[in-house]
Formats: sequence, C-alpha cells, structure tokens
Amino acid sequence: MAVPVVPSETEVYEPPAGLAAGCSLPNYEEVYQRSIADPEGFWAEVAKELQWFEPWKQVLDWQYPFAKWFAGAKCNIVQNALDRHLATWRRNKAALLWEGEPGDTRSYTYFQLAREVSRFANVLKSMGVRKGDRVTIYLPRIPEQVIGMLACAKIGAIHSVVYGGFSHEALRTRIQDSEARVLITADGGHYNGKVVQLKEIADQAVAHAPSVEVVIVVRRAGAQVNMEPARDVWYHELMSLPIASAECPTERLDADDPLFMLYTSGTTGQPKGILHVHGGYMVGVAATTKWVFDIRDEDTYWCTADAGWVTGHSYIVYGPLINGATVLMYEGAPTAPRPDRWWGLVERYGVTVLYTTPTAIRGLMRFGQSWVNRRDLSSLRLLGTVGEPINPEAWRWYYNNVGRKRCPIMDTWWQTETGMIMISPVPSTRLKPGSATRPLPGVVADVVDEHGKPVPADHDGFLVIKRPWPAMLRTLYKDPERYRENYWEKIPGVYTAGDSARKDKDGDIWVIGRIDDVLKVSGYRLGTAEVESALVSHAAVSEAAAIGKPHDLKGNAIKVFVVLKSGYQGTDKLKDDLRVHVGKELGPIARPDEIDFVNSLPKTRSGKIMRRLLRARELGLPEGDTSTLED
Repeated sequence: MAVPVVPSETEVYEPPAGLAAGCSLPNYEEVYQRSIADPEGFWAEVAKELQWFEPWKQVLDWQYPFAKWFAGAKCNIVQNALDRHLATWRRNKAALLWEGEPGDTRSYTYFQLAREVSRFANVLKSMGVRKGDRVTIYLPRIPEQVIGMLACAKIGAIHSVVYGGFSHEALRTRIQDSEARVLITADGGHYNGKVVQLKEIADQAVAHAPSVEVVIVVRRAGAQVNMEPARDVWYHELMSLPIASAECPTERLDADDPLFMLYTSGTTGQPKGILHVHGGYMVGVAATTKWVFDIRDEDTYWCTADAGWVTGHSYIVYGPLINGATVLMYEGAPTAPRPDRWWGLVERYGVTVLYTTPTAIRGLMRFGQSWVNRRDLSSLRLLGTVGEPINPEAWRWYYNNVGRKRCPIMDTWWQTETGMIMISPVPSTRLKPGSATRPLPGVVADVVDEHGKPVPADHDGFLVIKRPWPAMLRTLYKDPERYRENYWEKIPGVYTAGDSARKDKDGDIWVIGRIDDVLKVSGYRLGTAEVESALVSHAAVSEAAAIGKPHDLKGNAIKVFVVLKSGYQGTDKLKDDLRVHVGKELGPIARPDEIDFVNSLPKTRSGKIMRRLLRARELGLPEGDTSTLED
C-alpha cells in the first residue's frame, strides 16, 4: 500500500438513506448472523437463486483443507451467465458495451453475445478441444477476451487467461505448466497510444511450449504478423466457416469440474496455478456482485480491470453477467489521449457503478480536479476499489470529486485464491476511509497472532478466514500439497491470506498489506523470487534480493539489491541494462525502480535471504529478531 493506514474511527460516512434502504442487502447484520449460525443452509438458499441442471446432494463436503461445494449437482456457469437470460426480456438487453482506445465501439445484447460464444465454442470443438482441455488466452481488452472465456466454459474446457502486459517468458511458463493445447492471441492491442505486439510475444513463448497445437489470432491492430501455416489461424476466418454454428449445447458439468486456472505469484519464483470450479465459484461471485454493487436492471456497470486478473474474471465477466448487468469494457489507458478519458466514458455511457484500483485513483489525482469537473458524472450511484488497501487521502479524493459526496465507496478485500469479495462494505453500511469494514455474509474473518489467537483491537496480526466459502480455490493445479502448505498450515486450521491487518474497537477490519515475499505493484502481485530469478539470469548478476517500498502512485515500488559476479562494475549503464532485462523476462510492471549494488546479502544460517531485514533498514524501521542472521 502507498501510505500506512492508521484507523480513524471518528471519520465515519453514513450511507445515503434512499440507497441504503433500497439496496440488495439492506439488513446486513441480520443476514450476516443468520449466515454464520447456519452456513450450509444459508449458502443453499443463495444457490437456489441460480439455475442448475440437477440439484446438489450435499451443500459442502469438507475434507480439510479440500472443499467440494454443491456436491452431486450438475451445472455450467454459462447456463446462468447467458442461457437463462435468453428466456427473459434481457434477451435483447445490452450485455457488453465496448470501446477501443482509438475510439471504435462495439456492443452485444445477451442474445448476440450468446450467439458469438456458441459460434466460437463450436470452433474450439472443431479444433479438438474437449472437456478438461486447457486453453490459454493472451489478448488485449477486447470482446473476444470475454467470448473466449465463455466459449471455453460452455464446452467444459479450462481457460487460463494471461495478462497482455506479461512478457514471452511469463506467458511461456504459464502455457507450459497448464499444458495448453490452444493459444488465443491477437496481432496487437492498443494501449497509451502504442500498439502492443502480442503476436510477436506469443510466437516467442510458443517456440518453447510444445503442447500448443493451434494459435488462433484475432485481427485487432492491423499489425503485420508472422502466421505459421501449420499452426496459426485467423479468428475472423474461422468464425466465417460453417463450423461456427450458432447452435451449441451448454455442457452439463459436475459442480466440482474446473472452470479456470489463473496464475498468481508465489514466494518460490514458480507461479501458482489457482484452480476454480464451476459450482461454488458461480454462487460466490453471483451473490457478492449483487450484495456489494447493488446491481439493478437499469445499471451500466464498469470494472476498469483487465480480464487477465481475477478481478476481471469475477467482476467483469461472470458476476455481472449472471446478474444480468450491462457491462462496459474499455481497451486502453486511463489518460489516452487526455486525463479525462475515463470520465468521458462515464459521461458517454451513463455509468452507474464504477469499480477501479487505488493505483488508478492516485494516478488520476495528479491531474487535479479540473479534468473530473469538466465531465457530467451525475449518473454514478456507487463506487468501488480493489487490488490493495486504499489510503485515506485517495479515498477522500475519489469520494469528493468522482462521487460528488453522494456515492458510497465499496473498498473490497479479496484475492485470486478467494475467487470472490470477502470483506467489504455494502451500500447500507457506514464507511471509514481506508477500512474494508466487515466480512460479507457467510465469511468468517479474523485477525490473529502466529498461534491463531485473536489479537486485541488496534493490534496488527495475520488476516485469516476460519470457514470454507463457496468461491474458494479448489486446489493448486497439479500441486495439492503446496495448496495445503501455502494456505492452511502456516496457522493450522484456518486459511492464511498472507496479509497483515488490524481490527478497530468497532470490529472493522483495516488491511495493511502483504506479510510474505509477494509485492503489490499497481495492484498486481509479483513474487520477489520471480524478480530475483529474472535478475540472476543476467550474465553479470550473482545474487539478488527484492523488496517493496511505499510509493504514492503504485502502492509499492520495487527496489533490488544486487551482488555482481567478479569482473563486473556497478555502473549506471548496468542498472539500465538490468531494468530492461527484467522487463523482457517478466514484463514492464516488474522493472525495478531502484537498484543498489552490494557486496553481500543478509542471510539466515540456513541460507535464506532476510528481505525483512533489508526492508526494515531501507525504511528506518526496527530490525526485529536477528538471531538467525548468519553474519
């Protein structure tokens, strides 16, 4: 996070009376208590609001730490995100409104989106893609990203979306781990006035990923690209063939069948394949979208994330579509070509619910109020934040200037692993700038010490979840033991989130930041080991350690300490070379902001680098226990 959050229990914002009374969860406390008293009965009641091919035999089969939700049920998330709307008036309602950075637009009704999904699902089937096969999606923020995800889900394939800002090495490792048979990419994408050469990056990745049999290329930017005759095919050509029929049955799946994998940074340097399944995830994201964002039929909802991150999966694609929302999607940068691009989109499309990141808010704050004030934002009813704790200053600016002091801010805490929002206000609860406030119904969260004992009010501790929840990750792909060790054995008996937090005397939760070796940079998670591995792969580097430093815009800046091999000198040119090298290995977001050349790194006697000590020294904080220090 950018600025340490200090609880201010006296700064309280009451929700607008009319909005609170008419929202999806006007009686939070009553519903929460009922959900805790009878969790399985509560989640069964929530699940009955959705459609199922066959009902469940058991709400929760809990074999610690592995959960099967709605065991025995037959379902498919596409049945609820698209199919069921076609039998209602929503058939002709706008499902997706899209604008590209150059200003081109497209829109799809639920009927039209369902047709496109069926057509592409048939294309995938013609390529031999079947239930359980993995498909990697490496696309810019364009409608085909959503269509590809839904088409995979419809036929029971498992999608693995990789953020378009990642490098060929990051893409390659994710393809290799998932053993994807098909890669969907584009000739390029528009971002900040430039064309990102996605096909070129994809070619470099696939050259070392032998599992890929077919590369489907969307024509987006008009870039000249290499097309391998035996492997690469144009999306638009496939969609014009007879195989792309608009009739495709939605596969009847077990509730526990995998829906998607999403890779998130770990502390070992090897990204973790978070695996989510259809049934429980479907229930969790449907309910939380409704509760937190108070989705109404007349809404235009905009989450500014990329579908390459879990926020895009849960709160651009699946949650909003299940709730029948009209979703806005924008391809490019917030300030392209001017700092009021986002505010112009809100004005032009009549956005009612806006969900974005503290990083973006801080970035737009730099341009002052005038760019916001020149646009009509009166359509906005609700605001949200995601990705990292929001510092109170940014919260107030967002509330006063974007929401015009009438739109409550839903400051949400959750993770790739949780699948759904876990801690957040709802429109009927009072707000404190910088606090995610309370757990949502069915979520039992606490702040504890290393032994699992609750800490006193206003004391830091470990944020944990004490009961399973429907949208929780099923496991880590091909590594169930790592799942057990990473999440359930650090403090036995509870899910350990890896974040530190505190509760105030009112019971509101204030999330502070990461406590493990994972950095949050502009809302994105990067493993210190990944950054260090990229540095060590350079010919000049012997050892490296990475830490995060508070940064007003990005939340964390990356600082690295580098030990050079004999014969190399620590020059400014070498620093520049190392930044470029890390950018090529991991992507631009991983480039170090600061590089210090050092003779040695502090290590424990067992050889582990003490990043905690480096960070404490860098920030002038107490060094704590150094008894395990080697030297």
